[in-house]
Amino acid sequence: MKIRVIVLLLMASSFFVNASDSLTVTQELTEAEIMVLYKQYADSIVSTLTYDTGLVNLKNDIAVIEVPGGFKYLNGKDSEMVLTDLWGNPPNQGGGDMSLGMLFPEAASPMSDSMFAINITYVEDGYIDDSDARDIDYDDLLETMQSDAVEENKYRSEMGYEPIQIVGWASSPYYDAENKKLHWAKELKFGTSPINTLNYNIRILGRKGYLQLNAIGEMYVLDQVKENITPILSSVNFKQGNRYADFNPDIDEVAAYGIGGLIAGKVLAKAGIFAKLGLVLAKFWKIIAVAIIGFFAGIKKLFTGKNEDQARA
Repeated sequence: MKIRVIVLLLMASSFFVNASDSLTVTQELTEAEIMVLYKQYADSIVSTLTYDTGLVNLKNDIAVIEVPGGFKYLNGKDSEMVLTDLWGNPPNQGGGDMSLGMLFPEAASPMSDSMFAINITYVEDGYIDDSDARDIDYDDLLETMQSDAVEENKYRSEMGYEPIQIVGWASSPYYDAENKKLHWAKELKFGTSPINTLNYNIRILGRKGYLQLNAIGEMYVLDQVKENITPILSSVNFKQGNRYADFNPDIDEVAAYGIGGLIAGKVLAKAGIFAKLGLVLAKFWKIIAVAIIGFFAGIKKLFTGKNEDQARA
């Protein structure tokens, strides 16, 4: 949850005033009123967003996206604002996973229910040797990933993050060896959330790394994603000079993992990045709103208790 969101709500609500040395509650907000204030804040951000269609260059022109029909593209800067300010993800510190933009269904906004969005990033880990693709047992790989997640949750807990359970494949991995495009989907459970999260992953391999497109939404949007997966896959491609076929073994680096490692995320997990990636796999605006409600309830209890103590004194 962003501190600035709380500050804005406190300022907007006139929740308390400073009277000499004591704080006094001047207005008691209901849960519905807090939700309204949060929505006003979110709407103020959404109203500033501008979307593009057609041809869009990505990452200093190394790749291009032809925005597919029925979708609209939000630039990287605004996408980072959506991910952090609206959906409660930690701010990016300028690493390789900085958003290059997001795809939204044409009629949707970042605050829409029953929709998904696709976040686009680029990872420059080197050329990925795909020779292991034909030999991977995806059931065994899933079991390994589930075991790794149990271990990773120990570190997540120490850092104050809720655990992530990999429930299973929502869509088994498929690798298009001709076009060097890979996609798969996991069903995830965050903490005790009653609604599971869809983690639909697309990887487009290039000369020095890969583009990753992560579909963000709840499990019930799986069919929507599957219906659009073909046009989405064909819409994003590396430009000449950065394509997989442009790899030069004399000067280009090779990644430390293959297709199996890319799906399992072992390198990311060892680097401690999995904890962060786990937070950007779902839309958290409802959780933020609930947290804000809890925040106000705690403030109210604190001030009420203080005032009662002063009265007893």
